[in-house]
Amino acid sequence: MNIKEIVSKMTLEEKIKFCTGKDCWHIYELSQFNVPSIMMSDGPHGLRCQLGSSDMLGINKSEPATCFPTAVTAAQTFNTELIKEEGKAIAEEALSMGVSIVLGPGCNIKRNPLCGRNFEYFSEDPYLSGKMGVSWIKGLQSTGVKASLKHFATNNQEFKRQNGDSQLDEKTMREIYLKPFEMAVKESKPGTVMCCYNKVNGIHGSDNKTLLTDILRTEWGFDGLVMTDWGAMNDRIKAFQAGCDLNMPGANTYMEKKLLKAVKEGLLDEKDIDQSVERILTLIQSVMNLKKKEMNSAAHHELARKVAEEGAVLLKNEGVLPLNTDDICLIGHMAEDIRYQGTGSSHINPLQLPQLKDVLNVPYYACCDKEGAVTEDTLKQAKDLASKHKVAVVVAGLPDLYESEGFDREHLRMPEGHVKMIEAVASVNANTVVVLLGGSAMEVPWQNQVNAILYMGLPGQAGAEAVEGLLKGEVNPSGKLAETWPMTYDDVISKNTFGKKNTEYREGIYVGYRYYDKANVPVRYPFGYGLSYTTFAYSDLSVVHNEVRVSITNTGSVKGKEAVLMYVGNDAEGYHAKKELKSFTKVELEPQETKQVQFTLNDDCFQIWDKGWKVKAGTYQILVGSLSETIEVEGESVNIAADDWYVTLKGEPAREQWENLMGYKVPEFKEAVKGEFTLDNTVLEMSETSGFMRLLTKFVTWFVSRGVDGPKDMSNPTYRMMVTGAMDCPIRAMVINAGNIMNDNLAEAIVLIGNGHFFKGILKALGL
Repeated sequence: MNIKEIVSKMTLEEKIKFCTGKDCWHIYELSQFNVPSIMMSDGPHGLRCQLGSSDMLGINKSEPATCFPTAVTAAQTFNTELIKEEGKAIAEEALSMGVSIVLGPGCNIKRNPLCGRNFEYFSEDPYLSGKMGVSWIKGLQSTGVKASLKHFATNNQEFKRQNGDSQLDEKTMREIYLKPFEMAVKESKPGTVMCCYNKVNGIHGSDNKTLLTDILRTEWGFDGLVMTDWGAMNDRIKAFQAGCDLNMPGANTYMEKKLLKAVKEGLLDEKDIDQSVERILTLIQSVMNLKKKEMNSAAHHELARKVAEEGAVLLKNEGVLPLNTDDICLIGHMAEDIRYQGTGSSHINPLQLPQLKDVLNVPYYACCDKEGAVTEDTLKQAKDLASKHKVAVVVAGLPDLYESEGFDREHLRMPEGHVKMIEAVASVNANTVVVLLGGSAMEVPWQNQVNAILYMGLPGQAGAEAVEGLLKGEVNPSGKLAETWPMTYDDVISKNTFGKKNTEYREGIYVGYRYYDKANVPVRYPFGYGLSYTTFAYSDLSVVHNEVRVSITNTGSVKGKEAVLMYVGNDAEGYHAKKELKSFTKVELEPQETKQVQFTLNDDCFQIWDKGWKVKAGTYQILVGSLSETIEVEGESVNIAADDWYVTLKGEPAREQWENLMGYKVPEFKEAVKGEFTLDNTVLEMSETSGFMRLLTKFVTWFVSRGVDGPKDMSNPTYRMMVTGAMDCPIRAMVINAGNIMNDNLAEAIVLIGNGHFFKGILKALGL
């Protein structure tokens, strides 16, 4: 393929159209140049491939595929080789269906535990997030299939994700939120990067030249394609200038006429469009000769089970596990309807889905319904069953409605019925084991009443089999938490700034354990926490030049795996974390076996951002397990100016202190009012002051609900996600998502009417 020649022969109109997708999942073919159309599909914990009717958010049925554990469980494995295998397996399934690009992985940071999409992201820690993303991408792309690293960047909540503004200083952005993306780009070279919906410091992801060109391409050396999230395009002219190549989904004419006019009037250089066309053609060329492959569903199911097993975290065990008796009973609706994945665009149609009730095949009682509701009678019957058996296994956690793409969690609590169910069973059985399912941290007020807690995250289609092996001791738990579990939501430092349209990242770099450690705030379970059926001893920590060595001994009586985490600590006063994860590995040890683990120290271990990356000179601690070695590092004398809160973490940061960190006075956010609405506003935002918009709200609600299975109310997470997404979708995005149903004129007409100019709006809609 001679890409330059093809571009030279294309008309401007053809080039503009080529830079918008053909439909929801395809890039246009150029048959006159023998350039084929290629297909992409949602990920990242499996393939959501729609060969028939398609949609953006997982409403329509997709082809059966292996549902691997979601990122919350995958990250808890601390096993990069295992995640690499998962990426490769997903690519093999993509090849079996003719898919060339898989949309994943998600490397956004878990800034706040209430983010509804946390289950789809790896960690609160940028290093762990980056390493997991690197491994997944390397595995996937080893087959020739391309990854789409998402959502670039600072997409850390679902509320107003399509037109909100993430506001943060450069040090915070570089050290926390961009770091996993930087690692993934430099170490695994993804074929594509997906820009975010939200604004970053006032500029939409699609239009953000600083992110998409200056940092991503120029600084990090990315040479692939940038596509939008589905409906994330804001200003197509600015997007071309910023380096955003492909507008998805396709089959729309958004801003095509304005683009033609901009080129003719010299407001947009046609070379910017040419560059995007070349990048799309380069991507097509790299995948156009991929061969179809048969799916090995049995092997992939086994791999999904391994990931679920290694990602399970044993939070508590007072001796009942592993089970040494067959005299057990099983309680909880989730034992017959396992919560194994999240709701949204990543929702997989699993090839199989064994249930724990059938796998264990022991006396069982549901006690609660799907939403977690119980009655006095069901609690009484659960207690009656539990009292007759030596061990009671209760399956509980977060139902589908509690977390999803499209909306955030309202609190950290489990359903009240689940809490009552656990407490009721524990009151009559001292050997109560709780199997906990859910995509993020939760409050567990019943912790001290039970004997053992096994947290599975969202364990995928083989989750039930993984639970069986873990409970019976056929597998030794080795997962460790990839996020901190706070005591209560009141302890979360971002609680007052999360969930706003304009989100002020006032806490700066103090995300997750970086905050709790330095502020000395007690937590329920710390980052990196996880028990085992054996015990491990750390010894002989040494640091020689740039090599760290430590010995790990299995001091117990059963074989086990241990995730070994190396932190770099800094006790000096200043605006920095007390310690940061800088390396990890996982080792398997027979009883009484000792292995030496080695880590390498490099500049990244000691760098901070101060108008560029700088190695800060000073005294550091190398921390592995409970061991510590002090070293001196040569470098630059760096003193980051910051107000007292960022040094002491006493109380909460004031807005003025945060503005000093930002380096400028940040305008106070004001909601747009009638007369000020733009294409960036939503039907929901305009409906408060417009009767027409209220009618439109009812119509859109009816329209989007037609394809939703189950109840048409907010108790159905799919319905809630769809309605929320449609009502709170910017008018510009409605044009993109609706395909040929809407055009630019109609979008502008809606805004005119929303602003009170009804007749002007009608004329605009008619093209007059």
